[in-house]
Amino acid sequence: MAAYCVIIGDTIPHVISSLFPHIANIPILDLFVQPSGLALISMVIIVLCIVVKGPLVKPELRGNEKGKWDFAHPQLFQAIGVISFAFVCHHNSLLIFDSLKKPTLNRFATVTHWSTGMSMLACILMALSGYLVFTDKTQGNILNNFPDNDPIVNVARFCFGFNMFTTLPLEAFVCREVIEIYFFNNESFSEKRHRLVTTLLVGGAMIISLITSDLGFVLELTGGFSATALAYILPPACFLRLTSGKWWTRKRLPAVLCIMFGVCVMFLSTFLSIAKAIKG
Repeated sequence: MAAYCVIIGDTIPHVISSLFPHIANIPILDLFVQPSGLALISMVIIVLCIVVKGPLVKPELRGNEKGKWDFAHPQLFQAIGVISFAFVCHHNSLLIFDSLKKPTLNRFATVTHWSTGMSMLACILMALSGYLVFTDKTQGNILNNFPDNDPIVNVARFCFGFNMFTTLPLEAFVCREVIEIYFFNNESFSEKRHRLVTTLLVGGAMIISLITSDLGFVLELTGGFSATALAYILPPACFLRLTSGKWWTRKRLPAVLCIMFGVCVMFLSTFLSIAKAIKG
């Protein structure tokens, strides 16, 4: 949630300052009817903007050409954490399953595999298009590498911020439900508690986003610690818990290796992210 607040604060002000120099001139916008569909369209616009506008930026905005084809750099583990953050969407599984007209495991598997594959292609396309241009100057929010007054990029910034506006309520809902189930499972619904938990969650995320505008650090920290645990540690741990046999068997060994990889990435990514933040 904090990362989404940082993204909103990192993108929308550029659009507002470009379109409406005076705050009093901002018109009232109607509510969007289909936020999820518009969010998907927004992501397509963002990717196309990076692919098209990246090669056209001025030479002074480009990064160092030397070493851009190197296999890995010192921040490899933080990068794994950021990628993990992007692909950790376990909490949407039940919502996706229930949205199917005929909810079956085979249909659910088809949807998840296609959506994950398309997301992977979009990430690779945007990552290559952005990094090959900006290299060592690449920022946590790639849109910040472009000029503030670029109208096409400002459209992409608006789409990015709007996408976070539609995503933030879903994330807050998940966090609130986890708190309700874990701490108040045997208690009846309380409107007062409902409002208090929601306010604390949204307020806490907003405070963090006000403290830092470094999206890269937020994604590295949250991705390196929580996303790696959700992606590489807890699922195989559940698999080991539900299966029997020696840990070195062909059936269970991949899960053990995945857990070991996740633990290494979690500790290294978290430690390196905090160390980098302390050093400034």
